[in-house]
Amino acid sequence: MWQEIISPRFSDTDALGHINNTVFAVWFEGARQDVFKIFTPELNLRQWPLIIASVKLDYHAQTHYGADVEIRTYISRIGGSSFDVYQEAWQHGVKTVSGTAVLVQFDYAANKAVAISAEQKQQLNQHQYKA
Repeated sequence: MWQEIISPRFSDTDALGHINNTVFAVWFEGARQDVFKIFTPELNLRQWPLIIASVKLDYHAQTHYGADVEIRTYISRIGGSSFDVYQEAWQHGVKTVSGTAVLVQFDYAANKAVAISAEQKQQLNQHQYKA
């Protein structure tokens, strides 16, 4: 598992006084950077090998301004050319949001999916989600 601590900004809140639901997609994307490095160690956008096929978020509790949020990132499934990144947001020991992004290794020039290598699978497996 990868972990990242986020300090919510005032601008992340909404009129109801909690962290707006749209913020979590951005936070989760940022916390996937270590996953991206498995495929592009230099994070070179000209050689970017991943696309997002799906993103799903579930909201379990309110998240508030004024307290840090821990983002936990796991790999929950590895396929031939795609894999699932499962993530959770925790505040005060409570899981407030969870979500899964399906990523596909992709060759933009050939416009097709590319198989995940054995080495990439080995690195992804090191962060496998265990329920």
